Amino acid sequence: MEAKLFLPIVLGTPRKARESEHVAKWVYSKTQERGDIETQFFDVRDFDLPRDDYGTSLGASFPEWRDAIIRADGLVIVTPEYNHGYPGALKSVLDLLLKEYIHKAVAFVGVSSGAWGGTRVIEACVPMVRELGLAVTFSDLHFPKVASKFDESGNLVDLAYEDRVKGFLDELVWMARTLRWGRKNVPSKFH
Repeated sequence: MEAKLFLPIVLGTPRKARESEHVAKWVYSKTQERGDIETQFFDVRDFDLPRDDYGTSLGASFPEWRDAIIRADGLVIVTPEYNHGYPGALKSVLDLLLKEYIHKAVAFVGVSSGAWGGTRVIEACVPMVRELGLAVTFSDLHFPKVASKFDESGNLVDLAYEDRVKGFLDELVWMARTLRWGRKNVPSKFH
């Protein structure tokens, strides 16, 4: 059997009372249940980002993130939609690195209080992660009207997501495994 894929998860908002935290923790628990995935949880709240500098020159200042992304076969981004866009903190964390992302898979979990379930935030993220060198999966996971999907303790109440998350993770595993094979076997100027 091939080695497990390393697929970290990042929760992309530092807001207080964030509904997306329930989603991120639930998706993280689903990855931990699988025998083909190893994961690690990151929260943008935990990054003490400077206010006067951004960019890849700071990657060494965040060795746990840098080392995880170097090792990663892909990445899961859980992000709420704020005014049709992504949180600035998420962009700042992603911008800490560049070459470490190239030819790795990324899958999106969109979260919103409205009916669209983060569709527009995912659309906004795609060009940004493409510039980082990440390859976006075909399947996204959407949580519209997120407050109705979890109880106050963070337990999932909409059991339809059990099947949805399986398909979402299956697609990510396929893409991450294929890209890992490509990084190891197909010459590229990037690795």
